[in-house]
Amino acid sequence: MDDKDFSEKTLDQLYQQLGSSKNGLSQNQANEKIKKFGENIITRARGESQFKLFLKSFTSMMAILLWVSGVIAIFAGMAELGIAIWAVNVINGLFSFWQEFAAKKATDSLMKLLPTYANVYRDHKLTKIVATELVPGDIFSIQAGNSISADARLIETDELQVDESALTGESMLVSKSLDYSKGQGKFAYGNLIYAGTTVSTGTGLAIALNTGMQTEFGQIAKLTQTSKQVDSPLQIELNRLTRQLSMIAISIGVVFFFSAIFFVKNPIAKSFIFALGMIVAFIPEGLLPTVTLSLAQAVQRMAHKNALVKNLNSVETLGETTVIATDKTGTLTQNQMTINHVWTKDSEYEVSGEGYVNNGEIREKNKPVSLDQHPSLKQLVTIAALDNDTQVQAPKSLKDLPKILGTPTEAALVILSEKSAIDRAALGKQFPRIHEVPFDSRRQRMSTIHQTADGQRIIMTKGALDFVLKVADNILDNGRVRPITDHDKQDILAANRKYASDGLRSLAFAYRKDDSQLDPKAYKVDNTEQHLTFVGLAAMSDPPRPEIYEAVRKAHSAGIKIIMVTGDSELTAQSIAIKIGLVSKKARVVTGEELDKMSTDQLKSALAGEVLFARVAPEQKYQIVTTLQSLGHIVASTGDGVNDAPALKQANIGVAMGVTGTDVAKDAADMILTDDNFASIVAAIEEGRAVYSNIQKFLLYILNSNLPEAIPSVLFLLSGGAIPLSLTVMQILTVDLGTDMLPALGLGAEKIEVGVMEQPPRDRKAHLLTKNLLIKAFGWYGLWGSIISTAGYFFINWTFGWPGQALVSSGLRYREATTMTLASIIFFQIAAAINARTEKTSVFKIGIFSNHHIDFGIFFEIILLVVLMYVPLFQNLFETAPLGGIEWLILACVPLPMILLEEARKAWVRKH
Repeated sequence: MDDKDFSEKTLDQLYQQLGSSKNGLSQNQANEKIKKFGENIITRARGESQFKLFLKSFTSMMAILLWVSGVIAIFAGMAELGIAIWAVNVINGLFSFWQEFAAKKATDSLMKLLPTYANVYRDHKLTKIVATELVPGDIFSIQAGNSISADARLIETDELQVDESALTGESMLVSKSLDYSKGQGKFAYGNLIYAGTTVSTGTGLAIALNTGMQTEFGQIAKLTQTSKQVDSPLQIELNRLTRQLSMIAISIGVVFFFSAIFFVKNPIAKSFIFALGMIVAFIPEGLLPTVTLSLAQAVQRMAHKNALVKNLNSVETLGETTVIATDKTGTLTQNQMTINHVWTKDSEYEVSGEGYVNNGEIREKNKPVSLDQHPSLKQLVTIAALDNDTQVQAPKSLKDLPKILGTPTEAALVILSEKSAIDRAALGKQFPRIHEVPFDSRRQRMSTIHQTADGQRIIMTKGALDFVLKVADNILDNGRVRPITDHDKQDILAANRKYASDGLRSLAFAYRKDDSQLDPKAYKVDNTEQHLTFVGLAAMSDPPRPEIYEAVRKAHSAGIKIIMVTGDSELTAQSIAIKIGLVSKKARVVTGEELDKMSTDQLKSALAGEVLFARVAPEQKYQIVTTLQSLGHIVASTGDGVNDAPALKQANIGVAMGVTGTDVAKDAADMILTDDNFASIVAAIEEGRAVYSNIQKFLLYILNSNLPEAIPSVLFLLSGGAIPLSLTVMQILTVDLGTDMLPALGLGAEKIEVGVMEQPPRDRKAHLLTKNLLIKAFGWYGLWGSIISTAGYFFINWTFGWPGQALVSSGLRYREATTMTLASIIFFQIAAAINARTEKTSVFKIGIFSNHHIDFGIFFEIILLVVLMYVPLFQNLFETAPLGGIEWLILACVPLPMILLEEARKAWVRKH
């Protein structure tokens, strides 16, 4: 049965259906119902064990490749290398497991939100029970401050207002009544209350309809649990890259194995070990640590930009984002209602300033006004100040925000009174309140009754225009009360339409002097809100964040589509979206009601164009995200309430609000905004794009050394062994796991390159290892590296009499030649590390030594080379020998020409 059926049925029908009565259940009945419906708890879906999660962190495709590489290295007689590779794997696995472990708490937070106890009628008496024992048919009482334990229908109510923001995402308090009334939105039944919400004011008595997983709260929990975590694009791409590199390495190993047998006539065992060494050499052992560091560096930079990332892979996913499905209130706007205009019969006024601080004034035709000269305006502001239950606490410092104790609408009225220079406290003493008729969703009005010094009373009323206008017989015109005419009403409605078209929400004000001497508690709706004098309108809006305009422009220039998904009204959503440049005036507005009637194809069609969604329910937000994903989009979705959790978890990147967000939303999300600001999402996307670019730079860097490492073996094989290996396997591995590692890690920390947000999102069909990258790595960088290292090898042999004397394959002369080859590759890689920092931008423009990680890496590899050449222990282990002054001079001359050559290529690319 849906909420509408529960809301429309009579109480007697509900008692019969639920097997209950106005006196509640007996304990025996409650026991039977617990057996039938289960406990009132949010059950947790059985997930993977911690042990499985732990193993999963060590069994990605790249991790498996590294485990195998370690085994191969050990079989090839290089145990130290194998252990080093495994150590890299263990560190990455432990880090990944900790990230996964910390992120899996969404259902725990759902449990925390349910109250511990409930006051129910059992066996004709009010009894305090554990909330988990509440069952359908139980009658329970609630009061201000209580969390609500179950979905329920109200039986009694006294000035009851409920905070449903955890479910709806909207911060307005909802007034509840006994009669059926249906507003807008899924949770808008006036006589129903819901589990997980909180009583703000008043008291009530209710009959439980649904408990546990059958509540609306439980249904959202079920959606959150059943939505599967989607693999990030980076995870998918790294798996693909692993397969590619594995095939390349194995293919090279096979070629070298058979070549060593047939061309050099090596024994099978020796050829096998030689091939295994080549396979290990061509596997990028530094890929995982580089990716981890690159992501971790981005996480730190994003934290400084108010975005906290829980999962490292989420950083890169942000860079792939093609669509952002965003809330409006507090994300695009400041979540601070502000009065912009005041309308009275005799004039219209503008109100400057924004937010919950007194930073403006009331003006008429751009001139400040005095209330004493505008009696109608003075009366409106007086009502705004007194017919008001909200307090606004000024911020303690410039960094803090004002704190409101009450509703955003009334807070805006408080600030309006301050801007008019009214002393609200003094006004309250002049006109003390003696009674209140609270706001009710049926009549859409609130009234307070005040006593004057001469013993007279004044009734002050504010509320929705239609509901105030229908109880107004008079109008205040330039301080004079006269009967209201149809022409007056047309003027009022025209002003309201104008404000609505601008996305503003109007609030109407009225009053009446009362000469009766009723007992204050005798004031009810019927004898209070009648024969009122209409005063005017105050038009308000939640202003856009100042930085939102540039953030939207930057997102659009980056090819990212932004779709507003809000619980607010259509007019307000459309107005804000147009104002900040989110959409054009031609954009389609789809309401939650329309969305319910749409087929999947119709929704896909709507999403293909300019569209925004208003008055949406939790399942609908989830539906929008999944439909966008089915269209091939990488979706970032924002949210702050329990209702947003399923969409946040389903999205490729869930973004929760850190200030206003619930624990459930934060736990379901991948990223938390500490300032609830849309601009922080755009900044995070920029960082995400830099991550992918940095991984490609790393790949370019490590692959360009593969060709110089392979050429010695090619020459050895093609010459039938006449040209000895100019680089031994241990020296190859020195480059891969020693000298290359730190500069490569430094590339992972490279800052954002200029223009990254002027490009569209990466094509989903594009990959990390592209044809252009391979051409650049092997055909440009690799080619020059091969020429330089081979020249260095033959230069040493030339100094010993080659080609007159044959090349030797052992002894000090041979070791010095291979050392020169190794050193040439290392010095070439110094230039390569600097060159790889940018794709098109000149490194001289960004500062050739501005990346200190790379600077340290270069220093480290030179020191390591010196240690390998001059320390006897390492000379024997790596088959190296000291080089002379001439050789060092030649090596020192290698990097600069390579940098200048690459600068010429980049200049040509920029030009053409």
